[in-house]
Amino acid sequence: MFDERTAPQHRIGDRDSAAALFAPTFAGLAHEALRVAYLDGGLALLRLWKGDGTTGSVDVPLRTLIRDALMLGAHALIVAHNHPLGDPTPSSADKAVTRRLVEIARPLDIRVVDHLIFSGERVVSFRGLGLL
Repeated sequence: MFDERTAPQHRIGDRDSAAALFAPTFAGLAHEALRVAYLDGGLALLRLWKGDGTTGSVDVPLRTLIRDALMLGAHALIVAHNHPLGDPTPSSADKAVTRRLVEIARPLDIRVVDHLIFSGERVVSFRGLGLL
């Protein structure tokens, strides 16, 4: 589902600006949720996509995310999800789905800029951990 209230032209150039964009969307959630920022070539926000999961998991619809990126003409993506149970450490499933997304997006000239995991006030960046 797209968040139509998102103002276009908001530049998401680093972890802090991405965290500022996503953090309010996870506030108070007791279930996992997925957010994807579609960005243009200058890393300006084109659209924000939102999806909800359960207490312990959230589906990452790779086909939908890539299709929407192509339809929007996005050059980059930032993925974010939350771990409501308190530990923002990436799971093996988080790592695997991120690797798969990068593998699918790369030949289409779509860059996965980062994958952020939120848990309370803490945020972990895949790029910061050297996983991207």
